[in-house]
Amino acid sequence: MTKTVAVLGTGKIGEALLSGMIRAGWRPADLLVTTRRPERAEELRTRYGVDTVTNAEAAKRADTLILAVKPQDMGRLLDELAPHTPADRLVISAAAGIPTSFIEERLVSGTPVVRVMPNTPVLVDEGMSVISAGNHATSDDLAHTEEIFGGVGKTLRVPESQQDAATALSGSGPAYFYFLVEAMTDAGILLGLPRSQAHDLIVQAAIGAAVMLRDSGEHPVKLREAVTSPAGTTISAIRELENHGVRAALIAALEAARDRSRELASGNG
Repeated sequence: MTKTVAVLGTGKIGEALLSGMIRAGWRPADLLVTTRRPERAEELRTRYGVDTVTNAEAAKRADTLILAVKPQDMGRLLDELAPHTPADRLVISAAAGIPTSFIEERLVSGTPVVRVMPNTPVLVDEGMSVISAGNHATSDDLAHTEEIFGGVGKTLRVPESQQDAATALSGSGPAYFYFLVEAMTDAGILLGLPRSQAHDLIVQAAIGAAVMLRDSGEHPVKLREAVTSPAGTTISAIRELENHGVRAALIAALEAARDRSRELASGNG
């Protein structure tokens, strides 16, 4: 871990990466951050012991630049970086919907770019970060990106053509589970439970089910069947889910998220 890494735009996701890297063994002396507000810079210096610099200085000093700004701010950031970013810098974009070609066209020809779509559970070190190589990124660049994002969860390499689908499933995925927990909690209240108890029951069921899916290696159908007794409560509930088209609604929702990701990538914001 001798490379210097700069996180440009240290909001929630940027700070999660920064703290995850430090927990994984990166030295604060090898990390740089940029922020818009001086008070935020002071907060990060105090909390993590890292240097806070300008975007231009980060481009000059760091071997790896992580662009963790909002998609609508990416063009302005690249305009600022372009005069100061040599072609040997690895540029990692964590901005949703921004293709690697958008970045490559605005920097020195040959600059290696890697696109990453993290999701919000990186804030608790349980994220999934989907990684795609640009035209000039090497296997070493991808491995370095995995080293960084592996500190806040799991990583998965996919061709960039699959990033919109990955965004629909993984990037937006936590919101679907929150929506489901919200609905099930309301159902628990309707059935007579206090909200706090309904919430605790559903959250623990979700955690337990997720761990079983991850650790058992079993297909979800088999795990579901293990809970589903003949003529029992579970099959009655599943029949209603199927009658109301929940499976079809989920597929349609994911297709809509994928299509919207494509629109954002094409500049139709």
